[in-house]
Amino acid sequence: MKHYFEILDYTIFVIYAFVILSVGLWVSRNKKGHKKTSEDYFLASKSLTWWAVGASLIAANISAEQFIGMSGSGFAIGLGIATYEWIAALGLILVAKFFMPVFIEKKIYTMPQFLEQRYDNRVRTILAVFWVLVFIFVNLTSVLYLGALAVKTIMRVPLIYGIVGLALFAAAYSLYGGLSAVAWTDVIQVVFLVGGGLLTTWLALDFVSNGQGVIAGAERIYHSAPEKFHMILHKDNPYYKDLPGISMLIGGIWVANLYYWGFNQYIIQRALASKSIEETQKGMIFAGFLKILIPLLVVIPGITAFVLVNDPVAMTKFSDVSKAYMPTLQHADKAYPWLMGLLPTGIKGLAFAALVAAIVSSLASMLNSTSTIFTMDIYRQFINKNASETRTVNIGRITAFVALIIAGLIAPVLQSLDQVFQYIQEYTGMVSPGILVIFLFGLFWKKTTTRAALWVAVLTLPVALVFKFAFSFVPFINQMGYCFLILSLFIVVISLFDKESPAEKKTKLPERIFHTNMSFNIGAIVIITILDVLYILFW
Repeated sequence: MKHYFEILDYTIFVIYAFVILSVGLWVSRNKKGHKKTSEDYFLASKSLTWWAVGASLIAANISAEQFIGMSGSGFAIGLGIATYEWIAALGLILVAKFFMPVFIEKKIYTMPQFLEQRYDNRVRTILAVFWVLVFIFVNLTSVLYLGALAVKTIMRVPLIYGIVGLALFAAAYSLYGGLSAVAWTDVIQVVFLVGGGLLTTWLALDFVSNGQGVIAGAERIYHSAPEKFHMILHKDNPYYKDLPGISMLIGGIWVANLYYWGFNQYIIQRALASKSIEETQKGMIFAGFLKILIPLLVVIPGITAFVLVNDPVAMTKFSDVSKAYMPTLQHADKAYPWLMGLLPTGIKGLAFAALVAAIVSSLASMLNSTSTIFTMDIYRQFINKNASETRTVNIGRITAFVALIIAGLIAPVLQSLDQVFQYIQEYTGMVSPGILVIFLFGLFWKKTTTRAALWVAVLTLPVALVFKFAFSFVPFINQMGYCFLILSLFIVVISLFDKESPAEKKTKLPERIFHTNMSFNIGAIVIITILDVLYILFW
């Protein structure tokens, strides 16, 4: 059992890196006589097809926080952590049907831009600042740290070198090419991500069954750790606070879900860049099917690692190097990298390429969206309203570069955490309830006023902090649900007593805007049916 690469592994990884960089730079090239406009850079010239939209959504979403963080939670908690993925498939259906038609009709670049159209520039600015801070200090830092942790565990490279290497890889093609380079390389990244992930799971299950096959391996982990195969945790479960029972199905989980898939810039941006609303909706259904598959790639390996480290017979097969890097409940995020170290030569390189694909695609997406929001919602609003297209694109590149440096400097601080996936959910969850309230009421309640939205934007963080410190015994998923209800009450009461006009003309939409075609409807029904079966089996 070795934890270092051999020549074949390095060769496979180098080929992967060469392909990604080549494709990224090729699609980034300027056509003769044409300079990049802001639409080219930030919205990929609105040219994405449904399969590019779906692949890019998954590549932007699946990163080290899933491969490392969610696998670590699978090791510690079990299949219940898959709720984040499976409920997301339902969220994608709702977003595709009810949110995206409005955003595409409004012809926006960013989520804050919609807020200005519905409310005013003050709401736009507050939320723009929120997003830039969250992207840099939570999302970018956590992805860099978890990715570097994987590189350190697998290749024994110092953490800081891993952070620098991943940052440079993502920057190499995304800073110059913008969303076009990110989205089209994402199609390739998803092939590596899903293919390499499935292969890792396959070999891990075969390994745990002593070569008896995948089915035998699945039966082995199910019977060896039955407590890990419950989607809904009971109150006596030590991890109930992380996944609080039924709230993970019908409670606060939906705050995180709808915020992330409906109003999160680095997710929505590729949907805004599609050729048409039909392409967007088909792409989101495609992404929904892939989301159902994701727990097989990340959660099952975590459970498999748990079974292996608690098997005295298996322990005798591990080298001293393997034992030194072995995950524990206190360091659960080591589960996936450790498991990869058990893979045979060649396969290890492919699995590592899949992991790096997930990391750099998310980094590139976050960088592009951070630069989009800063450039379009802050720079062009307050610093240089008359910036040329060339200047706008260059500011986007500079912003992404600065954001990457800041995140790289902060990333090592996360070493003190044992489940970084939970950290991401918790701190993103401090702003998501308020953002969700502002958008939902702005979209679907004509009487919502600008003043009410402003109050919610200002109160979001204080309300979340009260729950975090005064009610720390309440699971953070439930805290998000309670915050959402409280802020919803605020926006309703303030709007009803507000003398300000709710600007109803801003909410008028074309008739039948929420109509979807037959292929979308059939896809949605199939996804719902699959999820029903999964929850019945693993309740």
